[in-house]
Amino acid sequence: MQYILSATTTIILMVCLSNISVAENDTRQLVNFPEMMQQHMMANMRDHLAAINEILIYLSSDEMDKAAEIAENRLGMSAMGLHGAKHQAKFMPEGMRGFGTNMHHAASRFALKAEEGEPLAAYQSLQEVTSACVACHAAYRVY
Repeated sequence: MQYILSATTTIILMVCLSNISVAENDTRQLVNFPEMMQQHMMANMRDHLAAINEILIYLSSDEMDKAAEIAENRLGMSAMGLHGAKHQAKFMPEGMRGFGTNMHHAASRFALKAEEGEPLAAYQSLQEVTSACVACHAAYRVY
């Protein structure tokens, strides 16, 4: 029993220490936002992830119109004002702004595809949204 406890403790420490090492070696560009704006942006990104999850749920239920509505209102060009994109943009490097704009445009294009009612075309279009997210998160960090 003592061996199992010791081994478990060792594994937990290794995982924790490896995370510290990864953070120190993070080569993504650090983007400094004022604290309140950083928190707002992080809340927006959590909502973006939740919206993508809801879109996938609606797509899997063949509720294309609902998927389109979520995409446009929470991710698409219509959502930019809601998310305060204009205020945040002035703190972002040009590449980060580009990824964000691409994501919003892709979400609006997805919404149009979903409204057409062709699931395969909608899924193919949704990957443009997630690709913009992946590219931005691979290049930039806020802490």
